[in-house]
Amino acid sequence: MSTHSPTPEPTLSAKGLRFALCAARWNGEFVEQLLAGARTALQERGAEEVRVHRCSGAFELGPLAARVARAGGVDGIVALGCLIRGDTDHYALLASEVMRALGMLALECATSPRAVAVAFGVLTCENPEQAQERADPRRQNKGAEAALACLEQAHALQAVGP
Repeated sequence: MSTHSPTPEPTLSAKGLRFALCAARWNGEFVEQLLAGARTALQERGAEEVRVHRCSGAFELGPLAARVARAGGVDGIVALGCLIRGDTDHYALLASEVMRALGMLALECATSPRAVAVAFGVLTCENPEQAQERADPRRQNKGAEAALACLEQAHALQAVGP
């Protein structure tokens, strides 16, 4: 049993900050819930702008997010998608490549002169029921969690300076 108490979550304002939500269309019924949760979380905290960019599937999130980052004008990017395990290795390959692409982009964006936070909001689930539990705004809504992680990272990157 751990004797450490968790660090309280910061209450951060998004006032004056601009965000892009990059959302995959594949498994759209779940991604739309993630998108709604992310948008609401940022708007409730006063985000100046929340733009939505769409792509076909999770694999395309990395290139889309990279293009959005290079276009400028945002303080944070939240990648939203949903992968559900099937009967082949396709799921594992996609999950690994999506994570790799977005992880590399997050490092690149954090070290650029105009730092941009990148957050991972891609569900990797065993079945549709698990995806629904994690996407549902009344339950876990990982879209909102990813948006808040992006907001916190945007503040952290700005605090370090150029």
